[in-house]
Amino acid sequence: EVQLVESGGGLVQAGGSLRLSCTASGFTVDDLGIGWFRQAPGKEREGIYVISKRDGATYYADSVKGRFTMSSDNAKNTVYLQMNSLKPEDTAVYYCAAGNWRRWISSDYHAIDYWGKGTLVTVSS
Repeated sequence: EVQLVESGGGLVQAGGSLRLSCTASGFTVDDLGIGWFRQAPGKEREGIYVISKRDGATYYADSVKGRFTMSSDNAKNTVYLQMNSLKPEDTAVYYCAAGNWRRWISSDYHAIDYWGKGTLVTVSS
């Protein structure tokens, strides 16, 4: 059974940092595109960052460029999203997801294979 379990969300002031974690089971993080979507209140789910070691691909949205970085720990089958210089507009539920990395580019979340339950990030001004 495939599972994605996120942790690390919370409340932070604007300009601060948070690190989200996503631990996968049932597959190896190198075998699929794995990354993050987010959904702010009243908005569509947005693909913000994905890596695919199998395809040698990395994609991140312009909205997080220069502020967010993904990394992975194969021994723990875990990926991380380091979020720096957070802004109030980053407030959202952040979902770890796995599937075809190209889906992130068009935020085609309906076609994503696997989802975590999400973790809330709130950035206060």
